[in-house]
Amino acid sequence: MLTIGLTGGIASGKSLVVKSFVTLGVPVLDGDIAAREITAPGSPALRKIARRFGTEYLHEDGRLNRRKLRERVFADPTARKALERITHPLIRARLIAWRDAQAAPYCVLAVPLLIESGMDRLVDRVLVIDTPVAVQKRRLMTRDGVSGILARQMLAAQATRKKRLACADDVIRNHDSRAELRRAVHRLHERYLRLARTSGKRSPRSGNP
Repeated sequence: MLTIGLTGGIASGKSLVVKSFVTLGVPVLDGDIAAREITAPGSPALRKIARRFGTEYLHEDGRLNRRKLRERVFADPTARKALERITHPLIRARLIAWRDAQAAPYCVLAVPLLIESGMDRLVDRVLVIDTPVAVQKRRLMTRDGVSGILARQMLAAQATRKKRLACADDVIRNHDSRAELRRAVHRLHERYLRLARTSGKRSPRSGNP
């Protein structure tokens, strides 16, 4: 089965693209949802996070305080790497298990850090949602209510726009209206269906599981 890796910088419009694929009946697993699943209250990952960072990063009801942890790890690259060592192997395993259980012509793994984490090796094609950095920053500050400093730190922690585009097989430029974005998804949907019918094996990109 053809597997598409959907990625893009933070606040680039990935969620809108995901919704468009879902509306078309395409199976999509959002990496952010997988991350929430593996850090649910009582999970081994959450216990490791509490040991590494302290229980002050948990809410009173035992849930992970994502906003507080985000502020910590984006200001401290060492802390961010420590968190990734805890979560990325579990997210990767969840993505593989879900991908291998699909029966549709193609499926989509929507992973914000697809390229940075090396999870692009799990997919056949990389679809990048491309948005100017200035637009990302403005959206991030408005959407999440973060400071300009934290917004810059969050953007700096991800692959550069140039690197993402260099890794892309397909690109949606999210500069225009939502209607144009949906039309771009429809065009790619038709293309992926054609590719799924003609592909007989996984691509070299998928050398790992």
